[in-house]
Amino acid sequence: MFLQGKSKSTVGLDVGANSIKLVRLEHDKTGYSVSAIGIRELPPEAIVSDEIRDREAVIFNIQSLIDQTDPKIRDVVVSISGHSVITDKFTIDKKTGPETEQAILFETEQRAPFDVEDVSLDYHIIKTDDDINKMDVLLVAARKEYLKMYLDLIEDCGLRPVIVDDDAFAILNAYENNYEVDSTRVTALVNIGHDVTNVTYIAEGLFSATRDVSAGTRDIYDAVQKEFRLNPELASKAMKGDLADSIDQDMFKATVISASEELVSGIELAFSYFRSQTKIDAIDWIILSGGGALVPSLPEFLQSKINIPLELANPLRNIDYDPELFQYVQPEKIAPLLTVSVGLAMRKAR
Repeated sequence: MFLQGKSKSTVGLDVGANSIKLVRLEHDKTGYSVSAIGIRELPPEAIVSDEIRDREAVIFNIQSLIDQTDPKIRDVVVSISGHSVITDKFTIDKKTGPETEQAILFETEQRAPFDVEDVSLDYHIIKTDDDINKMDVLLVAARKEYLKMYLDLIEDCGLRPVIVDDDAFAILNAYENNYEVDSTRVTALVNIGHDVTNVTYIAEGLFSATRDVSAGTRDIYDAVQKEFRLNPELASKAMKGDLADSIDQDMFKATVISASEELVSGIELAFSYFRSQTKIDAIDWIILSGGGALVPSLPEFLQSKINIPLELANPLRNIDYDPELFQYVQPEKIAPLLTVSVGLAMRKAR
């Protein structure tokens, strides 16, 4: 993490493969309130699977989003994810001081798919059990090359990344600040992005694990565009349900279901892996966020396949906001899309 400065407000900037989301939250003793918000879609091939293919387009759209929300914004909280980032939870003997870092570095060397000399890492001690002299550690490591490339992009937009987070933990942060965490229930936070789906698990009231599924809504977008012969703008509208009166809805539903088979299978596999690794019998609840939560028929199809209760995330649930900030859109309708940016904006730079 990179921490600098003090502020009563924080700007969360979520740069996704399909769109850029920005939320500024004011922090006070009573909680949070939204003071700025913005969403801007990217060209279809600007970012693909964490690879920035059109850097100029991404920079232009980030700067345009800043200009339309508040040109004075400079400090932002950002997040990273993908194959160049690993997150892991492990248990080690209870240690203190430098011994803790040495033990965690050793564990990182055993677990990381790349040389530890090439990564930046951070860790958080989730809990300590004095009875058995053990502690659970959460590790986050990112390849330095990838991290530098991303931070250079943000800085070339005229912005200063004051905190670098991980998508999964931003989602977890948004959830913990908006919902009562039930320690008796195993919850899966499923964030369906354009290319990647993040799955984060909460068990016994604490973070348990996170896993990425290499599938998102891009296949659905491509299938809808091809089936109905739509240009990129109209395809994006169809994915939001804005063309319900213009295209055959039975055909649209069939297209969505057919194109999301790989995504749903990936989520099912992630659930099975989690249950086998943790010896947990069942996942009790799903909170669905990301752009995929807004695709008509997709949440219903996902729930029918995995047979687990599901609800759409509302990261604005415990946050004050002026409805006029959302112009002509109902806040609840786009709230799942803002989960990462809200979770980022809840971080307070210090």
